Amino acid sequence: MKNFTKRLSTITSAAFLGIAGVAAVNNMDNNANQQVQAAEVNQTVQINYVSGYSVAVWSGYQGGDVTGQTLAHGSQWKVTNKAYDYQGNLWYDLGNNQWVKGQYVVDAGAVSQAASSQIQSVINMAQSQGGIPYVWGGKTPAGFDCSGLMQYVFAQATGRQIGGYTVAQESAGRKVSVSQLQAGDLVFWGSQGNSYHVGLYIGNGQYIHAPQPGEGVKTSTISSYFMPSFGVRVL
Repeated sequence: MKNFTKRLSTITSAAFLGIAGVAAVNNMDNNANQQVQAAEVNQTVQINYVSGYSVAVWSGYQGGDVTGQTLAHGSQWKVTNKAYDYQGNLWYDLGNNQWVKGQYVVDAGAVSQAASSQIQSVINMAQSQGGIPYVWGGKTPAGFDCSGLMQYVFAQATGRQIGGYTVAQESAGRKVSVSQLQAGDLVFWGSQGNSYHVGLYIGNGQYIHAPQPGEGVKTSTISSYFMPSFGVRVL
């Protein structure tokens, strides 16, 4: 009888531990679910990846699938929710359960403020080169050609390397139309992939450039006589 009582006690204890274990696991699951609950936000974010590339959109932040949609570097999006997955990774919801990884986005407001400061620095640097003579292939204050001037002012003002000739500089940012030009944009003449001139748009229909032999760096006004073809937003 003593052995039976002892065995019953052991079985009862084991059963209790099993139930307690299940309860603990359920409690952990509940805590985990609470940790990954999406929180509503009202925010604009900017995709921060690699110029010329895009990031994937997912159908969920927890075990979702790639939707096939992509978001271009530099593009801005309104987000409605944010959440952390089980690994602690931050995700943002663009609406309708279209999620993007937080590691690829930055706050658009902060980016805009930083960009405004950099844009002004680039414009100031370009204006300070006024009068420097045109030199074919020139990339220093001893003499500039059009692309050399752009390469120099962006490198000096922001540390960015945008390339040393016009076609390379076409890939320095996001293409925009002439009607969408903003101060700090590169402005190009010629078809994309075959551009032959570039300047720095400074607003109010004006741009700074190194025009041609016999002329120094100067500010010109956009006109129908010499209408640019497209722009590129670097900042």
